[in-house]
Amino acid sequence: MKTRVPHLAHWGAFTAVTENHRLIGCEPFFADADPSPMLNTIPELVYSDKRIRQPMVRRSWLKSRENSDRTLRGREDFVAVDWDTALDLVAEENRRVRDRYGASGIFNGSYGWSSAGRVNHARTLIRRFYFQGGGGVDQQGNYSWGAAQFFLPYVIGTYMPLTGRVTDWPEVVEHAEIFIAFGGLALKNAQVASGGAGQHSLKPALEQLSAKGTPIINISPMRDDCPAFVNAEWIAIRPNTDVALMLALGYEITRRNGIDEGFLASHCTGWPQLRGYLLGESDGMAKTPEWASAITGIPAARIALLAQQLMGKRSFITCSYSVQRAHRGEQPYWMMIALSSMLGQPGLPGGGFSFGHGSMNSVGNPRQDGPAPMMSTGPNPGNWSIPVARISDMLLNPGQPYHFQGETQHYPDIHLVHWAGGNPFHHHQQLNRLVEGWQRPDTVIVQDIVWTPAAQMADIVLPATTTLERNDIGGSSRDRFVLAMHQAIKPQHQARNDFDIFADIADRLGYRDVFTEGRNEMQWIEHLYQQCATAHARRDIHFPEFGEFWQRGFVEIPAGGKPFVFMDDFRANPETHPIQTASGKIELFCQTIADYQLDDFAGHPEWREPQEWLP
Repeated sequence: MKTRVPHLAHWGAFTAVTENHRLIGCEPFFADADPSPMLNTIPELVYSDKRIRQPMVRRSWLKSRENSDRTLRGREDFVAVDWDTALDLVAEENRRVRDRYGASGIFNGSYGWSSAGRVNHARTLIRRFYFQGGGGVDQQGNYSWGAAQFFLPYVIGTYMPLTGRVTDWPEVVEHAEIFIAFGGLALKNAQVASGGAGQHSLKPALEQLSAKGTPIINISPMRDDCPAFVNAEWIAIRPNTDVALMLALGYEITRRNGIDEGFLASHCTGWPQLRGYLLGESDGMAKTPEWASAITGIPAARIALLAQQLMGKRSFITCSYSVQRAHRGEQPYWMMIALSSMLGQPGLPGGGFSFGHGSMNSVGNPRQDGPAPMMSTGPNPGNWSIPVARISDMLLNPGQPYHFQGETQHYPDIHLVHWAGGNPFHHHQQLNRLVEGWQRPDTVIVQDIVWTPAAQMADIVLPATTTLERNDIGGSSRDRFVLAMHQAIKPQHQARNDFDIFADIADRLGYRDVFTEGRNEMQWIEHLYQQCATAHARRDIHFPEFGEFWQRGFVEIPAGGKPFVFMDDFRANPETHPIQTASGKIELFCQTIADYQLDDFAGHPEWREPQEWLP
């Protein structure tokens, strides 16, 4: 007999189909016009022979604990133990490290997407567990758009366009006269969104934009970074040279008197410095199309023509996350903002700049403001954290200084690493160096579904359930659905839910009730739903009672309301609605950055050869 229950993954909402208590398929959500084929792989994951079947402990660590040979991580066999033994070991090691070294000796950053569910979301739970137990060392930023996250506030006062609302697609479709995508518009990337989604919005939006006849230009090393059906013009660019092209466009627009002097004067600061750089007045090198052609591989005539295409038109310019995910990745984002500002486009319907189209699902999806379900981690008592990409540096250089955000900080001395729902050996750079650093802590605990490289390199391994083996609630702040996640099958092997694992460790350490707030898993699901419903009710959006939601499987948030145009209030009145930069304006030259006196980072966008490119 087949049964069907609503569920959700980062790849989208679906109906889980079971037969004789076994997951046999995933049917796409009824409202999704472009469901991800990745849904078809979920049964394979659930029944993978790589599942962690029971708690495991590295043999010599079980014998010698913190005195074991750490170089054997990843090479030594494991010993199976029961859950009580495993959780006792985790609790004892937590207590030992905290008592001897303090909270700054524990690293709980645990970067990773975990699951689409918000209650059994491993990264949220591990931070909540450690923060409420006295603190630990967290991580700042992410690998997806980490360069832009810390840089954009200097220039536009916020990084929210990376994760929140950008100009709605209908506004772009209706008003844009030219659409330029640096890094392309890859549909394969737009399959996924953290927290899942009820709809995949990129393909339908591109179909509408293409049907309207709007010129779409794909500036990328790869033609396939833009789907064939949009008939985009492909401008093949040498990797990591986008900023050189943008600078040449800025030069050509300036030379042809195509800039919006009024907008630059009223809404921007730093135009004289940037202008001097474009024209070569500050460094003796004019950023001409010919200059850029030698760097980018794009013919100078095509660069000049693109500048002409932009002038006097409603232009929408977007950069994929990949463009900033490189050495000097801040520069193309900065110059894209500057280029759009030179054209006077920010804040216009269908005009301006944006980020992440073709990098993530739901970018530009029309949705009224309001939160998605989310469990609070609470504050970190010691406020310890490191930049996300400096794990190896931290482990290899305890106590040493490093510079971040204009300040000198020091790496903590880490003795315990606990990772849940993520795999740094997938994300992190220079893996041999990470392996070396991974051998430094006394103890490494990994909590996951399958034997990832991180799990294989651990001392204690705790098996977690997949989302199909538990109940949960999910949703993304960019998507218009809050979605129920019903348990479809029983937990496989000896796997346990992440929430229950942390609750039982907290119990051994004396703060179970603080961690759980007296709620079990299902009560937390209802609590997060009610919090979300209350927040939306303030905007006159009313959710059904929880029981009705749980039975139906979803709540749809209406797309109505005023169309969203990024920076429209700032454009309308920059004095009444200043942005949160030092000047209250878009900073084409940033004095704060200039005052840092960095060796390789000027106060305005610039071209410098990156470490990795194809000269």
